[in-house]
Amino acid sequence: MKIIIHRYNSICEPDFIEAFQTLGIEVIEDREEMTRKSIPTQERVETIGRLILEQRPLFVFTINFFPYISLVCERLKVPYVCVSVDCPVSEIYNNEIRNGCNRVFLFDYQQFESVHEENPACIYHLPLGVNVERIDRTIGDYPGFLEKTKPEDRYRYDISFVGSLYTEKDPYAALPLSPRDRGYFDGLIAAQMQLPGLELLDETVGEREAEIMKAADPNFFSSALSIKNMDHFTVVNQYLGHHISALERLKLMEILPKYLPEARTHLFTRSDGSGLKGVKCHGGVSSLYEMPEVFRRSRINLNHTMRPIRTGLPQRIWDILGCGGFCLTNAQAEIPEFLEVGKHLETYETWGELVEKANYYLTHEEEREAIARAAYEEVKARHTVMHRVSEMIRIILGTME
Repeated sequence: MKIIIHRYNSICEPDFIEAFQTLGIEVIEDREEMTRKSIPTQERVETIGRLILEQRPLFVFTINFFPYISLVCERLKVPYVCVSVDCPVSEIYNNEIRNGCNRVFLFDYQQFESVHEENPACIYHLPLGVNVERIDRTIGDYPGFLEKTKPEDRYRYDISFVGSLYTEKDPYAALPLSPRDRGYFDGLIAAQMQLPGLELLDETVGEREAEIMKAADPNFFSSALSIKNMDHFTVVNQYLGHHISALERLKLMEILPKYLPEARTHLFTRSDGSGLKGVKCHGGVSSLYEMPEVFRRSRINLNHTMRPIRTGLPQRIWDILGCGGFCLTNAQAEIPEFLEVGKHLETYETWGELVEKANYYLTHEEEREAIARAAYEEVKARHTVMHRVSEMIRIILGTME
């Protein structure tokens, strides 16, 4: 049994490859896009088509949805399997999402609901996971860490955040809007920031707002190949949602040093953090080797989910827990479906609650470590990449009978 995986350097690819191979599946890698990012569409189609015909795989696999690969698989009558690790993903609304060859797995339930009816037999909800075995090989298992490390030597960081500030990924900030239009959108953003989710923007943004954005950005996403008009989705998620996420990440880095100055806040990012006060900026870290050490060596690891991820658990939460780190995250609707708040992680709904809980767990070492250890054991037992791949294989083989 063999599969083809089309690779483009997603940090999630090695873990899925390892899981497939552990199950005895031979993995043929299409690696061209890992080094060549501007491959003409026709060449991409020909390359993957030729590889399918040569190898005759059980299915083709990718991280995130590639419409052209779905098109090729549909024509060659080969199943196409993909796992979405990002949200929002405009590509899942491409016309090719309706193809019968697809087996698409989405981690955010609201995203799943938004597209499921377009292809009910071929689109599934599946949470993300973490490769605990790979982490254990890299930095040692968490119980061993606690047993071998003296309490005074365990932690290098009080509070840590690993990730982008989104300031460099914020298309809204650079739009050449008129002062009147900028003021209107800024007002909507300020109001939405007082509320969870993006529901206010969902209800408020209409054709007028979309036309303003489209006129301001010549690269505005085209709906030409989509199952629906994408203008509203693009404005709410790609522009305003991303901008709110950037503002909230900056707020996160501002509020903790202000109210907990005795605890050092550490930021590991490739974004520009030079303007932050009271924050120790370390630069980026390698996801496979350095990031696990940061999660393990921090008393508190922060997660603040970007707004366009409406209900699901982002990869950062699973990574923190799989490293044996303590996670303090904003509340997400799906967390109670997989983890128990107060037993496996802690959540906050307001900035005040964030400060209160951060202060509490900084001063309650044994309770915090007990939560981190329980989370590590829970994730290792039920929420690894291997668990997710096994469930995918079960579904895929069941639909091929």
